[in-house]
Amino acid sequence: MKTSVAILQYIKERKEASAKEITDFLDISSRAVFKQLAKLTQERVLTKIGKPPKVFYKLIEETPEIRESTDNAAVYFTDEQERIIAENFLYITPLGEYFEGINAFIKWCHDRSLNPLQQADQYKKIVEGINKSRKNGLISAKSKIKSEFGKSYLKEVYYLDFYAIPQFGKTKLGQLLLYAKQSQDKARIRMISEIAKPRIQSILQAHRVNAVAFIPPTVKREIQFIKELERNLNISLPMIKVSKVKTPIIVPQKTLNKLEDRVLNARNTLVVDDQRVFKRVLLIDDAVGSGATLNETAKKLIESKQAKEVYGLAITGSYKGFDVISEV
Repeated sequence: MKTSVAILQYIKERKEASAKEITDFLDISSRAVFKQLAKLTQERVLTKIGKPPKVFYKLIEETPEIRESTDNAAVYFTDEQERIIAENFLYITPLGEYFEGINAFIKWCHDRSLNPLQQADQYKKIVEGINKSRKNGLISAKSKIKSEFGKSYLKEVYYLDFYAIPQFGKTKLGQLLLYAKQSQDKARIRMISEIAKPRIQSILQAHRVNAVAFIPPTVKREIQFIKELERNLNISLPMIKVSKVKTPIIVPQKTLNKLEDRVLNARNTLVVDDQRVFKRVLLIDDAVGSGATLNETAKKLIESKQAKEVYGLAITGSYKGFDVISEV
């Protein structure tokens, strides 16, 4: 019996197995086992769960129809649908499996018993609608912030993408941001940083920004997303220090459902710990729901005359109105 077949039979019987368990059962070299596991994983027959030293292998449950549609995407999608899906779609399953592009879209549809062709047409329409509002790869949220607060202290506010969109949930950047923060994954943060870097540079140049500030985190983590982002971007401009005041009980913005509570929280817990004066400042945050944090920080800079103009940028923002992005 071929080694690969023996491995698959063993995993099928056990539901999941480690490389050591397979090696012990087959009584062959670990090198031979790892070679076959790598091949089967690359061919999308197996998936890995966990991180070293605890890694287990499981069969990927795909029906013949899904396998066929994955191999023959052109049968299901037009060239334009395929291009949009390939560029924008990402799916991280509840088991932590990572899929991108066409395979991700088909897997997502399959897991929800949806028709990929019908969903592809809807997805294309939604993404095309969003792209019409983009300029230089950025989404303007200025009108949204202004309508929320009446008075905006931000000259302009940009999103790299929405956190989630109708029907399809979290966007590619939305998912990367969520899992990068929750798992404190430096590799995912670097991936986001590479996507963000050229677009941030375009803002700095277009508005002749001469100082940058990063909105500080509230939730304590060993690896802070915003700190890693700042390090990865390595912007060669003066950095204005914005600090979060310690309170007896830490209340993260994402736990507040009322807009007025978010404004009050930002106004009384954020401090601009810098006395320097600049003409144009860019504030960078990870996710924006209401925009209260960005607007209140901009207000402090404007009213203290430390900045004449303040711009805001979020990796992701809410699709419409005042949405609470509580997950991140």
